[in-house]
Amino acid sequence: MGKTGYFTHRDCWKHDMGPGHPECPARLDAIEDRLLLTGVGDALERIEVPLATLPQITRAHSVAHMEHLEALSQRLIEDAPAGGPDHAQIDPDTTLTRFTVLAARRAAGAAIAATDAVIGGQVDNAFCAVRPPGHHACRDKAMGFCFFNNIAVAVRHAIEAHGLERVAVVDFDVHHGNGTEDILSNDPRVLMVGIFQHPFYPYSGTEHPAPNMLNLPVPAYTKGMDVRELIEACWMPRLEEFKPQMIFVSAGFDAHRDDELGQLRLNEHDFGWITSRVVDVARRHSKGRIVSMLEGGYNLDALARSVEEHVRVLADL
Repeated sequence: MGKTGYFTHRDCWKHDMGPGHPECPARLDAIEDRLLLTGVGDALERIEVPLATLPQITRAHSVAHMEHLEALSQRLIEDAPAGGPDHAQIDPDTTLTRFTVLAARRAAGAAIAATDAVIGGQVDNAFCAVRPPGHHACRDKAMGFCFFNNIAVAVRHAIEAHGLERVAVVDFDVHHGNGTEDILSNDPRVLMVGIFQHPFYPYSGTEHPAPNMLNLPVPAYTKGMDVRELIEACWMPRLEEFKPQMIFVSAGFDAHRDDELGQLRLNEHDFGWITSRVVDVARRHSKGRIVSMLEGGYNLDALARSVEEHVRVLADL
């Protein structure tokens, strides 16, 4: 049994987009409670999470994007004593609060720390229970609950700080990871494979993807066995051919049949199966090196069960 790192931080609870918003702090509570209840948490190695630095974030984002979010945050903080607004609206579904940039820098910091720990051999693989999520954040734009693209930050860190030459990204969130694609398209050092509901937010991923992007759009109500067949037929040959030195996972669990934000019909065992196939590739080509980042998943019970299944496979429990 190998060691799986577990990366989270209380700052990730501080970002709160308001009552009734599905991307809420309770998501992390549900995961923590489930891992405690089942004993899975006892098998994980908790590691301290730093704040991502400006140079680390701007490997994936423009300086202007980082400065814009920092300026919005600072204005909210400075206006608070005078009863100023407590949030800034990024898009109809995405709200920046006084603590958002702190939480987002901590989430990206988890991605960096997990990458360092896995490459350094401190742990075999890692799961980052962080929020806000990241895979919709484009190089110059926050959107879809996302501010910094945690996966893209980690991928660029693995390549530029550690010298890796072939890195794979696996994204099984119900929504297309348009931000990750925006940042990593046409980079021959990266292969991204994704499966997502289409047509569906953000209505992308089907128009002439770059050669290093393998997108599998599937219609609403697609079941788990059909997703498994597509992954086996399409993802696996490309991953085997690419021989990644490390694999990063955008682990969105909103394709679960109980999740109201999507209409796919996967269950937690399907997520476990997908994870096992990623682990198989990593064992053959990547020295087992995987960093998984929480993305979507909004039905709290389904999210907790799915993360448990995902982490059980990573930890070989």
